[in-house]
Amino acid sequence: MGVNIFTAEYKKRLCNKFIPLFLLLFLYLVIKQEVIMRDIILGEFFGTMLLILLGDGVVANVLLNKSGQKGAGPVQITFAWGLAVMIPACIFGALTGAHFNPALSIALAFNGGIEWNTVPSYIIGQMLGAFCGAILVYILFKDHYDATSDDPLTVRATFCTAPTIPNTFRNLLSEIIGTFVLVFAILGFGNVAGAGMGGVDKLYVFGLIVSIGMSLGGLTGYAINPARDLGPRIAYAVLPFKNKVDPNWGYSWIPVVGPIIGGILAVPVFNFIF
Repeated sequence: MGVNIFTAEYKKRLCNKFIPLFLLLFLYLVIKQEVIMRDIILGEFFGTMLLILLGDGVVANVLLNKSGQKGAGPVQITFAWGLAVMIPACIFGALTGAHFNPALSIALAFNGGIEWNTVPSYIIGQMLGAFCGAILVYILFKDHYDATSDDPLTVRATFCTAPTIPNTFRNLLSEIIGTFVLVFAILGFGNVAGAGMGGVDKLYVFGLIVSIGMSLGGLTGYAINPARDLGPRIAYAVLPFKNKVDPNWGYSWIPVVGPIIGGILAVPVFNFIF
């Protein structure tokens, strides 16, 4: 009898086989790439890992049982996400431009701010960094995840986003518009098309993330970043949780496709105005 490829157990085994290969590929690329590509991969990897450690970390801190800050609320989460973006941007901005977001990297390539041949290096670093950042959150909060095992949806929510009201069109539109605002504002902050985050006042970036989160975050959790959602979602899929639920793959394309569309659309609109 053949294996049912749709079973959760088979998906888990498949991920457990391919994630180590993915990590080995990352190490190979770091070793073999030219210095500039290596800097991009490493900078985006560590920057995105720090972003997810702090971002998913605050969600776990506020939502999981027996956490000292359980119930602190969405304001703490939103402000902490702003800091989670700002802090690694301050550290890695001069090295890579501090994208930490495939949607931003693709948008800047469309705008001529970076070369297209560097985009894969950006995305590889971002995806692996997001995955590893989520693994660190799991390790740190392992006891609290066990204490929250009777609420598996809350456990999953500390890793990846989900809509409060499922509606494919509006959920997709929310991610498109949120990322449009993100990329449009970053281009504006830089005051030069394609300048990226490296030359941006990091406090402006902090305010931008907080503003998007407080205004639009209640709709879909404002991923506005494919790596921020997909990397931790894959981590959730392969990690061992009690009473684990499906990673919600049926929704997972929205926080990937929506941000990419929104980021690309922001470029011609910005250039038309400025």
